[in-house]
Amino acid sequence: MNRKLLNNEVQEFLENNYKTEVSKMAFQGSPFEGISTQELLVQLSGKKRAEKKLPLWFQTREIIYPPNVNLEQTSSEITAKYKASLIEGDRLLDLTGGFGIDSYYFANKVKTVRHFELNPELQEIASHNFQILNARNVISEAGDGIGFLKKTTEKFDWIYIDPSRRDEAGGRVFFLSECLPNVPEHIKLLQEKANNILVKTSPLLDLQAGLNELENVHEIHVVAVENDVKELLWILKKNASEVIRVKTVNFQKKGEQIYESSFGQNLPENYQDPEEFLYEPNAAIMKSGLFAALGKDLGLNKLHPNTQLFTSEKPVEFPGRRFKILQVLPFRKKQLKKKLQLKKANISTRNFPETVADLRKQLQLKEGGDSYLFFTTLKNEEKVVLVCQKS
Repeated sequence: MNRKLLNNEVQEFLENNYKTEVSKMAFQGSPFEGISTQELLVQLSGKKRAEKKLPLWFQTREIIYPPNVNLEQTSSEITAKYKASLIEGDRLLDLTGGFGIDSYYFANKVKTVRHFELNPELQEIASHNFQILNARNVISEAGDGIGFLKKTTEKFDWIYIDPSRRDEAGGRVFFLSECLPNVPEHIKLLQEKANNILVKTSPLLDLQAGLNELENVHEIHVVAVENDVKELLWILKKNASEVIRVKTVNFQKKGEQIYESSFGQNLPENYQDPEEFLYEPNAAIMKSGLFAALGKDLGLNKLHPNTQLFTSEKPVEFPGRRFKILQVLPFRKKQLKKKLQLKKANISTRNFPETVADLRKQLQLKEGGDSYLFFTTLKNEEKVVLVCQKS
């Protein structure tokens, strides 16, 4: 870590120029002696990324940023705060600490956090930032967290692990056994050293695939931000029951959408033709697969076994989007354009054979406006268009 980056004139330069195009800055070169152009570009790019993802870091002077690849992999502040809300106790071990966002927020909930990071340069940056942010109860070390666990006699209230989802060649992997470190391989060791384990995995990991690789899963948390699933969190406990709770949260500007139920329930589903209102589950619900439980809890019917859209006669509060159904039109290409009489609309397809791009081209509809068109299949296999407006 180049400490010359902390000089006042450099910090002022970063604050005044982080929005400048990287290509322009690269052409101009570094105006500071002892600081390379590449080092300066890393800080400018990092500060720009942090503005929305890591507001506290962005607003704090003398923060040092790592290369973009490390920032891409780190938690956002909003998801890190959520993880911290799940834990309590005195001692937490962060086995794969990275840039340290999660460790910082864990430190607000427990007395001591041990932060391990294999990359010594990244660990040095994280350690520096902990000091700048006054996180004095974080002990940061460069090294292999698994190696430390094998040697230590210490016990922890929680162990947190966010395995790298890239293989040795740099390609992306998703199964836990393919990640580094290999969590299933070390699960016995982890459970020897802590009663509670929190594992963060790729949002692309199938829930059943994760359950097949892990032991003693107590809860699964599906975390989305603005309808984009960012993280799957797995809480493992030694005394976990056979009933696994799945908790979904979708953070929005206007608040949170939360829903939870038990995993793997064999519940019946009710199917109905479109009524007055249409419901589209948010991304966290879609990932969780809790459709039958959601319909039962809210008294909603589905349109089709493979159409994850719900309907009702009266409006209900829903973890997703709610629409008022204005028309139900049979899907007849030649007649549809005339019946719609629209120049632009928001188009979605659910359990439908054609793509949004093809439909937009066929109907000559621009994107946007107040009309929402759902091209879908009903319980009798009829293809229809639901003309809706937000409710």
